[in-house]
Amino acid sequence: MEDWKMKTTDMKGIYSALLVSFDENGNVNEQGTREIIRHNIDKMKVDGLYVGGSTGENFMLSTDEKKRIFEIAKDEAKDEIKLIAQVGSVNLKEAVELAKFTTDLGYDAISAVTPFYYKFDFEEIKHYYNTIINSVDNRLIIYSIPFLTGVNMSLDQFAELFENEKIIGVKFTAADFYLLERMRKAFPNKLIFAGFDEMMLPATVLGVDGAIGSTFNVNGVRARQIFELAQAGKIEEAREIQHVTNDLITDILDNGLYHTIKAMLEEEGVHAGLCREPMKKTTPEMAARAKEIHKKYF
Repeated sequence: MEDWKMKTTDMKGIYSALLVSFDENGNVNEQGTREIIRHNIDKMKVDGLYVGGSTGENFMLSTDEKKRIFEIAKDEAKDEIKLIAQVGSVNLKEAVELAKFTTDLGYDAISAVTPFYYKFDFEEIKHYYNTIINSVDNRLIIYSIPFLTGVNMSLDQFAELFENEKIIGVKFTAADFYLLERMRKAFPNKLIFAGFDEMMLPATVLGVDGAIGSTFNVNGVRARQIFELAQAGKIEEAREIQHVTNDLITDILDNGLYHTIKAMLEEEGVHAGLCREPMKKTTPEMAARAKEIHKKYF
């Protein structure tokens, strides 16, 4: 790992939040997961993968399963793209263990969701992040997703976290565009990734450095078009692609987010498999609807 004080420009771009393939018994399907990774690299042309996030059904997995997925992703992607490992957990010891594990594997950065469920105060949250990143020679990206964690942080609180130079940015999965604009102005040298695929255009206009999204597993090409057109000031063209993207996202959400993306990947010949219980299995009706969605947009 190079000095963690290195510039962060190498991490900018479009990242798929990696899906994980599970078999009928809920076990990790290694071959299917490798196929999802290759699809993202070869067809979606992403700049990187965000491994171990919500999209990877991470919070339903054991520590050993998480480690195996991190290994699979690194082994398959090697150095073709950038890799970010989401290691966050309510179990801080596990988070540190995974931070060390993925750093040793050669991940380009780690990320950690804000600790959730319990009503942690900010000092506890700050301790959590500093403990994780100070345990390794790596860089950390905060994963802020208030609608799932219930943790809303202020501009001043982000500023406190960013005092640690090894904390290089944030995956910003929130609809607070005022806070996003304030962050962009206040922290020009920190990375900000848009986390809501359906709001990518306004986030890019406000100056994000890239985006991390679930739907990029199937819609990565359009995501890049939106990002690059908006950066070039071609807002009308970007808006038209965002309209199509949001029609697609609406149809996916109406049918079940992860189930539908996986079923759409199956239409591409990728063995994306099933979701992990307690998520339900994809029904024949859901699979049929996913096939219709795939045909409509691709």
